[in-house]
Amino acid sequence: MPLTEINSSQQAIELEDKHGAHNYHPLPAVLSRGEGVHVWDVEGKKYYDFLSAYSAVNQGHCHPKIVEALNKQAATLTLTSRAFHNDVLGPFEKYATEYFGFDKLLPMNTGAEAVETAIKVARKWAYETKGVKETEAEIIVCENNFHGRTTTIISFSNDEEARKNFGPYTPGFQKIPYDDIDALEKALNKNENIAGFLVEPIQGEAGVYVPSEGFLKRAKELCEKHNVLFIADEVQTGIARTGQLLAVDHEDVKPDILILGKAISGGVYPVSAVLANNNVMDVIKPGQHGSTFGGNPLACAVAHAALEVIKDEKLAENAEKLGGLFRRLFDDYIRTSNIVELVRGKGLLNAIVINDSPDSSTAWDICVALKKNGLLAKPTHGNIIRFAPPLVMNEEQLRDCVDIITKTLNEFEK
Repeated sequence: MPLTEINSSQQAIELEDKHGAHNYHPLPAVLSRGEGVHVWDVEGKKYYDFLSAYSAVNQGHCHPKIVEALNKQAATLTLTSRAFHNDVLGPFEKYATEYFGFDKLLPMNTGAEAVETAIKVARKWAYETKGVKETEAEIIVCENNFHGRTTTIISFSNDEEARKNFGPYTPGFQKIPYDDIDALEKALNKNENIAGFLVEPIQGEAGVYVPSEGFLKRAKELCEKHNVLFIADEVQTGIARTGQLLAVDHEDVKPDILILGKAISGGVYPVSAVLANNNVMDVIKPGQHGSTFGGNPLACAVAHAALEVIKDEKLAENAEKLGGLFRRLFDDYIRTSNIVELVRGKGLLNAIVINDSPDSSTAWDICVALKKNGLLAKPTHGNIIRFAPPLVMNEEQLRDCVDIITKTLNEFEK
């Protein structure tokens, strides 16, 4: 039986509502095609994509080089499992470790899997290298974090939508306020069993919170002092999104464990990775961690091409330039605005804060209006709208998008 042919957006939405789990609340846009910075819905309306699949599509929709790599590998060999070697994994691991400056890479599929992997590696390192008594290792995390929605990860979330009625929760985590170096130092001084400090260099899902200048560098210094692993979750902020290859590069910080996902495949195929040097990664031995699909030939070919695109097209540099322009234009708008409180971000990961209660529908209503005007974005935490277009955007397109956003906001000015 063939797939049901979709003839309208309403038909597609009704099918999802009837046959799919209700674990998302998407905007009423049914997309059927994408190219570069644009997507089209079922009826053929064209939009600017200002979310980039939560920064997975940094290289733009259906980048021809990445799609070509996918097609070529798909016609050759897709999956072997890790029961055997394949001829794409090793070359990809070599390329990626040299690209990011680490000894070893552990390939997985999704961002949450990569975070879980990093937690396991950090705990095992604590027991076998640092000398923490087994089962007593703890990992410091930050309030308002977002690292995924698996059982372990929601155990240290304070998002009640993600947590409530999913317990019992996994122990071994200690929360401190984000961007609070004194709280981190106090936590490290009080507990000798800390295995790692897991942190987003910019809290994207929480509303694009950028820490104070120097926070990441000082945090890394404290981790080194206390023999604690600095674990950077760059699933959303990595791969050129913030104007550097990694967000930690803004402060010249080298993580002990680096977590990557999303744009490492350009949105073409699920790929994630954990990178570390030998002194950390070598605690993992055969049989202690794995994934049937992790490191499959298709994923490796796609990721290799996706990383080449970032470098060849200088997308980090473009994000830095256009991000600065975006914030300058919005700073000008905010001077006379009643509806927008502030704009914040780095590179092309930005957010505006709407001057209304987080419980109000204003940010959602603005995003619905943006859709009508040809631009797709999504609110987070009630009154914050995140803007993260593909990094292949040019200045003319960015200015056009800012015009659409400000025109839409003017409809809501009081």
